[in-house]
Amino acid sequence: MFNLCQFKWLGGLLLISSIALAGALPVSAADSAEQWHFEVFIDDKAVGSHTFSVQEEGDTRTVESMADFKYRLLFLTLYNYEHDNREVWDGPCLQRIESSTNANGKRYSVEGWQREDAFVVDSGKGREDLPECIMTFAYWNPDFLQQSRLLNTQNGEFLKVSVSEPVTETVQVKGTDTPVQSYRLAAGELELDLWYTADQQWVGLQTEAKGGRIMRYELR
Repeated sequence: MFNLCQFKWLGGLLLISSIALAGALPVSAADSAEQWHFEVFIDDKAVGSHTFSVQEEGDTRTVESMADFKYRLLFLTLYNYEHDNREVWDGPCLQRIESSTNANGKRYSVEGWQREDAFVVDSGKGREDLPECIMTFAYWNPDFLQQSRLLNTQNGEFLKVSVSEPVTETVQVKGTDTPVQSYRLAAGELELDLWYTADQQWVGLQTEAKGGRIMRYELR
């Protein structure tokens, strides 16, 4: 989402924990499938992309996303990040998740499923029972901004989060100055600036890494 998987770059926390959805590139008006593509930058350097799709059938949403980042200096790859994620939702509640991540050679996998009285998460370090109705960092659904805890789809941690009141700003979306509502989300060491249009479409994300470098998502 996104998400939108925690991404550590050169020892600095840069991540986007399970990126989910934004923007608007509908496949067709006749069906309920949509696809999005974000180009990812560190400062002004393009380092990769995050693409995903969402399929709706009634109250059920199936979200599939893939992130691929490579930070290079001259001919040397300093950091490589790959993340694949699939989520199934029933209304506001996560029903199932499967993710795999390669963070510069360190591998993670997360599996989770809805049980009658809990959401069970297996991150390879044992199973944990979470509350029955939980959310990931589901940027496609602005209701996630009301949550006090969110599931990190990279490592399975159930993180405490806080979200600021919105501030009106103007940012560029596909080369056009666009008024947005800006939110600051904090979860542990992670801080994200998120931008939503008036009709609640998520159109951008930015976070600062150690060393003052800026990572951002730009909708294409």
